[in-house]
Formats: sequence, structure tokens, C-alpha cells
Amino acid sequence: MKKLLFIGILLSFGFSLHAGGPWPQKKGNLYFKVSEWWLVFNQHYTDQGLIDPNVTTGLYNTTIYAEYGLTNRLTGTIYAPLLSRNYMNNLVSNTTKEVIVPGEAINNIGDVDISLKYAINKKFPVSISLTLGLPTGIASAGSQQNLQTGDGEFNQMLQIDAGQGFNLSKGVSAYFSTYGGFNNRSNGFSDEVRYGLEGGLSFIKNRLWIIGRVNGVESLKNGETAETFSSTSIFSNNSEYTSYGAEVALYVTKRVGFSASVASAFRGEIIAAAPSYSVGFFYDMSK
Repeated sequence: MKKLLFIGILLSFGFSLHAGGPWPQKKGNLYFKVSEWWLVFNQHYTDQGLIDPNVTTGLYNTTIYAEYGLTNRLTGTIYAPLLSRNYMNNLVSNTTKEVIVPGEAINNIGDVDISLKYAINKKFPVSISLTLGLPTGIASAGSQQNLQTGDGEFNQMLQIDAGQGFNLSKGVSAYFSTYGGFNNRSNGFSDEVRYGLEGGLSFIKNRLWIIGRVNGVESLKNGETAETFSSTSIFSNNSEYTSYGAEVALYVTKRVGFSASVASAFRGEIIAAAPSYSVGFFYDMSK
């Protein structure tokens, strides 16, 4: 069975208007978020875009995300899964009901991303960022060597973001942003082109935000193919998808709030065919 793709970071993690996108943090400002993200699936998209079954597999990530304004134009960002749990249920025969392969699980940290974002233009916000993906997770574990909390490769992504925020009426604001990026991957993984579009509306004097987003990944398929791997896992090479997601963020005080999000895919190749979910709380010094 082909390897599957962990789609959590790309599909489901969303941040408020004041984090992510082309907007830098002001010097000394901090945005900090703690989230719990999970994905459980028993089917996946094949390399032909069809859906096939697989043993029930899950991944749970407890993560921190932080942005800090180094200057008024330069922002440092870190994304770190502090605890990542990957499990697979028992593989049971449909005829005899006997356990063919016992279920297993691992717990460890996941892969860490560190970024620098520079605001090129602040009047119409445009920024460029460089992200380094560090292989800090486990790339292979379990009796089948198919349990992972990371992909085992060091990658570098260059990305450009653009967007704008505006007021629609008294107490109602909105924003949109878009991005495009190139992800250079190592260790035999194919390079990728990434893109996305996001929009949000605020209500109750900017305390409640409703956000929608579309993201995509296109593989250049210039590395090893997924067929060279025989085991089922959460990470894959040469995966592609177009995803959609929604998030609700509520400020309960001026700077502290809670959020919940969901994401899934319109179409995919070698990815999990199931939605992912996330809940979290955040602290926003920009308010």
C-alpha cells in the first residue's frame, strides 16, 4: 500500500488576521498560539486520484506557533509540534477476523519550521519569507517502519504573500490574502509549488473572526516516486492536493482568544481522504 501524506500543517492550521499572511508584527510585538490538531482516516487518495481503504490511522499534534517582530518590517516565526502521536489500529482479516498486524503507536516531537518574513511594501501589504523545515521528528518507527512524526528531510521554502484589510461598515472589517511559494526538498523528495487564498470577516468590533481558505500543493515529481516505498505511513513523496478550510476565532479579552478550524481536500493524490481538525488559544499583542 502506498505511503500517505500528513496534511495537517498545510491544510488546517489557521491564524487570526494578525498572524500569517503579508502582515509583519510591529517591533517587539508577539503573537503566540497553542493548538491541538488531529487527523484520523481509514481511506486515502491514490496516485490516480481514486479513493482506497487503509487500516485506521491517526495523528495528534500538540503545537506552538509564534511570531515576533524583530523590526517593524522583519518578523521571526516558529512552528513546533511539541508532542506528536502517530498510531495505527489492528489490521484485521475480513474473513477470519484474526489480527494480521497488531496496532502500534509512537510519541515524539514533530518537524519544526523556522521562518523569517520581510515586508516589502506596507501600504499594499506584500512580504517575502524564507522557511527552513528541520527534520526533528521520527522518520521511521514500528515493526513495519511506517510510523512517523516527521519526514526525515530538510527543506527550504521561499514564499511571497500579498493582501489587504479594510472596513465594510461600523464594527465589521474584512481582509484577503494570497500566497505562492516554492519548496525545495532534500533526501530524494520532489520539490513543490504551493499556493493559497484566504479571506476573513470580523464582527462584534473585531472580536469575532470567520475565516475561509483554499490551499494547494503541486509536486514537480523530480525526486523518488511514492511507488518505491512499500509501507503505509503518514508522509509521502509526490503528493498533490487542493484543500479548503474554515476557522472561527473569538477574542474573549483584548488580546486573548480561542479558535477552531476544519480542513479537507477537493481532490488529491497520495493523501489522506478525511478532514482534519484543530482547536487552540492565542495571545495577540497587536491588539
